[in-house]
Amino acid sequence: MAKKIHSVLIYGYGVMGRGVARTFAANGFDTIIRSSRAATLKDVPKGARAVDRLPDAPPDLVLELVPEDVATKQKVYAEVEAAYPDAEVILATGTSGLDLVELAKPLRHPERFLGLHYFMPADQALVVEVMAGPQTPRALVDAAADMLRQTGKEPVVLYKPIVGFLVNRLQHAILHEAYYLIEAGVASAADIDHAARRMLAPRMCLNGLIQQKDVSDLTIHAGAQASIVPELFHNGVPNPMLQAMVKNGETGLAAGRGFYDWADCDVEAVRKQASAQLAKLTEFLDSGALDPAPRTQPKPRDPRRK
Repeated sequence: MAKKIHSVLIYGYGVMGRGVARTFAANGFDTIIRSSRAATLKDVPKGARAVDRLPDAPPDLVLELVPEDVATKQKVYAEVEAAYPDAEVILATGTSGLDLVELAKPLRHPERFLGLHYFMPADQALVVEVMAGPQTPRALVDAAADMLRQTGKEPVVLYKPIVGFLVNRLQHAILHEAYYLIEAGVASAADIDHAARRMLAPRMCLNGLIQQKDVSDLTIHAGAQASIVPELFHNGVPNPMLQAMVKNGETGLAAGRGFYDWADCDVEAVRKQASAQLAKLTEFLDSGALDPAPRTQPKPRDPRRK
């Protein structure tokens, strides 16, 4: 049985780090922020403290939220393991797309390594993915999931490491096809977003992705899949249009231009609006207004098992 997690150190204090720290501090965790800017930070959450070096007393869990670079992250892990050689400190990465197997290679204790993937804005988005590293036991993954529940999050648990976790893999599968449709001149970004907002998103709010197909009928779905899947854009290569946009500095809202023209928009106002809208939608979904009657709720099963 993995130990309870009471103290958490957030290593890195960018936009994601601030949101994550708030969720722990607001829910009674001993929250420490490790930042080279500790002395000048003005927005440390109530109940948290900032330090410019690792404290002498080992925390139960260290979550690194440093830039998405393998060497940079592994440097943090080496620092943590050197600081606490005799303590059973859980080490977590906040990566969204790097390979946990690769990240864990130099670790002395890979059995205490896992991934915690938050979504922006971290203090508002309910789902956090918890994924095992290459040698992480299920009990430790479950302990991390329990910790997240205590902060008001709804963990999605993965007991095997896979690049991209679950949500990003699903998202990138859709986006890869969407970018192809834009590049091929089939549909505009605006039309794709309209279809996602008005068709995909509402249905997924009600029945998810897989349950919706049970409701619709798998016979119809299997026939559509047989017809459509061979025609999808399967090339295994990152979309060149998107890669070129980033190289040209067309990186989206902050740059003033991406798939949309943001030149006349207030960056912070757009982000605050998105966060507020997500909070309102989450509040509505949590209200139970869309919940089915108890007798209509299905029981989960694994169709791989006969």
